[in-house]
Amino acid sequence: MVFLVTLYFMTRPRKVYLVDFACYKPDPAWICTRETFMERPELTTTFTEENLAFQRRILKRSSLGQQTYLPDAVLRVPPNLCMAEARAEAEAVMFVAVDQLLAKTGVRAKDIGILVVNSSLFNPTPSLSSMIVNHYKLRGNVTSYNLGGMGCSAGVISIDLAKQLLQVQSNSYALVVRIENITLNWHFGNDRSMLISNCLFWMGGAAILHSNQSSDCRRSKYQLIHTVRTHKGSDDKSYGCVFQQEEGKKKIGVSLSKDLMAVAEEAVKTNITTLGPLVLPMSEQLLFFTTSVARKVFKMKIRLYIHNFKLAFEHFCIHAGGRDVLDEIEKNLEFTDWHMEPSRMTLYQFGNTSSSSLWYELAYSEAKGRIRKGNRTWQIAFGSGFKCNSAVWLALRTVDLVKEKNPWMDEIHEFPVHLSKAVSIGSTAK
Repeated sequence: MVFLVTLYFMTRPRKVYLVDFACYKPDPAWICTRETFMERPELTTTFTEENLAFQRRILKRSSLGQQTYLPDAVLRVPPNLCMAEARAEAEAVMFVAVDQLLAKTGVRAKDIGILVVNSSLFNPTPSLSSMIVNHYKLRGNVTSYNLGGMGCSAGVISIDLAKQLLQVQSNSYALVVRIENITLNWHFGNDRSMLISNCLFWMGGAAILHSNQSSDCRRSKYQLIHTVRTHKGSDDKSYGCVFQQEEGKKKIGVSLSKDLMAVAEEAVKTNITTLGPLVLPMSEQLLFFTTSVARKVFKMKIRLYIHNFKLAFEHFCIHAGGRDVLDEIEKNLEFTDWHMEPSRMTLYQFGNTSSSSLWYELAYSEAKGRIRKGNRTWQIAFGSGFKCNSAVWLALRTVDLVKEKNPWMDEIHEFPVHLSKAVSIGSTAK
């Protein structure tokens, strides 16, 4: 009996806690209104009149507000896009976010045993993870990883990697940092498939602290329950729908295919089909199974039952990839405006900040006082490859709004901005 009990406690998976997280809020000097955004490309004289008009149309229907941020190097006239400025942007985002996180948690840099950093497009040498190790003088045996080229879904991939490392490294803290770099990835060509990304991606980042120490259970905000990863890269259409390449005179950009929405929909469908049995009540699973058998075995022309994830989760953080993406998710999963509010407001206030957008969304729900002890939150992100990844969190305590500090707290009373899912240029928050 003693042997079996000992074996059970030694082999069971360690619980992974999210102690706290911090989202980067850029300096007010880096605010880029929609008017400023269109003024800068006009001043460069790089774009044709037709493509300037194209970018205006994209921006007009993007649901972006008037306080999204771009780095100083992009806002200058003329822009100063170089490696030194890109490093300065990365350091500003990472160091401010990590400083805030360490101050919130009281954890010393020397206590961090695992470091995971993800940035899809900016991967200098030494790496971004080495920048953090050097700046904070992390200990020599820190287990560090630098993930590149994994797109907007890399945030959940980083969480999954940290979880796996915490299963084998006892009594550890894992610091996960996610950013995307705008400075070296602003496209000055005239390929419209690459110009779309200029209007979508904005400055942002987040730092998250995980622990597998039972002593951290009481003070931690969340416990990680599930991670589900889906990769559709074996399909050529999925693999090529978000593709970094050169245009003409060595102008590198990220091309977005017309197949992107269809590919994303298929990836999301596969991911939620895998996630469903882990989180949904048996009644929901039986309904899905019954309709699947009726369609495939008996060839009945009935609609496949859509999982009602509102029975499994109280809160939803859906990657703010763009207005069209959020519209499709809302329609297909039959969500309400309340469920979509964190994602839509993040898109409005900060734009698409790539892998960190999920954390701005969770911070929004916290600032609104929605997170209560026992609540379950579903984070779902999708990105190049093509990948779709989910993380499920259980709230271990009710967030104390008096003590909470995040990018929304000073102006949360202004939200939600009443969007009709499209904001015209010139409108402002009310």
